[in-house]
Amino acid sequence: RGIPARYGGFETFADEIAQRLVQRGIAVTVYCEAGRGDMGSNGLDPTDPMDGRGLYRGVRLVYVSVPSLGPMSTILFDLLCLWRARRGFDVVYMLGYGASLFCFIPRLFGSNVWINMDGLEWTRSKWSWPGRVWLKVMEGIAMWTPNCIIADADAMQANLAARHSHMPRCEVIPYGAQVVEQPPSVDLLAEWGLEPSGYYLVVCRLEPENHVLEVLRGYTASDSAAPLIILGDHRVTNAYVTQLLAVKDERVRFVGTVYDQDKLRALRYYSRAYFHGHSVGGTNPSLLESLGCGNVVIAHDNVFNREVAGDAACYFASADAIPALVAQIEADEPRVAAMRSRAREIAAGRYTWKKVTEHYLRLLRE
Repeated sequence: RGIPARYGGFETFADEIAQRLVQRGIAVTVYCEAGRGDMGSNGLDPTDPMDGRGLYRGVRLVYVSVPSLGPMSTILFDLLCLWRARRGFDVVYMLGYGASLFCFIPRLFGSNVWINMDGLEWTRSKWSWPGRVWLKVMEGIAMWTPNCIIADADAMQANLAARHSHMPRCEVIPYGAQVVEQPPSVDLLAEWGLEPSGYYLVVCRLEPENHVLEVLRGYTASDSAAPLIILGDHRVTNAYVTQLLAVKDERVRFVGTVYDQDKLRALRYYSRAYFHGHSVGGTNPSLLESLGCGNVVIAHDNVFNREVAGDAACYFASADAIPALVAQIEADEPRVAAMRSRAREIAAGRYTWKKVTEHYLRLLRE
């Protein structure tokens, strides 16, 4: 949707990498969706530093308006951006493959085109069956239209290679994470009446692929007295959210979305443990942020999560495994301390924005 980042992983990535490339002498333009979020009448957030020339921290922002057409709006937005970016760039980088059919446009005018393949987007149940078919087809077309594809994990690259007989050059570049060195203010927890290490946390979209229902069922079967805080939009009216809200337990608290980064960081940092149920692929930014906070992570057992968190996490394949994991965490303080230390070590060693930026600079130099 654009920067300054207000939404999900792609927006945060674009914000972080664009600023760093500018600092290294690269001219960067980010195409943003006009009219989304609270970013001022001209699309620029007046609370963010601007230099008076329509730049955001050195990054040129171009706003593109699209009509409200449901999921089609995203495809149309990508198409319009590719058309407007057809001239004047060495590289056009599209985050997501939903409009890969149109990536030939900048190539016709001499630009290199890269596509970030994200995860297994076509497997998400939130899409209707026509949407899933479209995304599956677009993934296949993405094997042909760009000069290069970017996978954010080795497991994602392997998954693509196993399913496609033809692939362009594929670079594995994960997202970055900030290691939280200074503890956030404990006062930021007061809004929810929480105490440090006195609650468990879930931060995600409330979708089946994120295994929130399994987390709720497993946690409510545990003997823990601590509340389970769910950060996600529970006001969405669909069958899955209805199932989640039907889990009646006084320990389970749905608190909605939290976009204030200081509050979100404090909620992560002071949690007893963070549940990470994501399963549709890649290096998940929420998991990286939790590692950077030194969280104890209880993650869904899949190859993507294991690649990122490794031995810093404990894993569940079903709800039945969760009560024992919670009991171990509450009884074994030395293990908790070791997991927190290991989480920070992984974030600082593998997933720094400096390393991510250097990899992109190498690609650009080529």
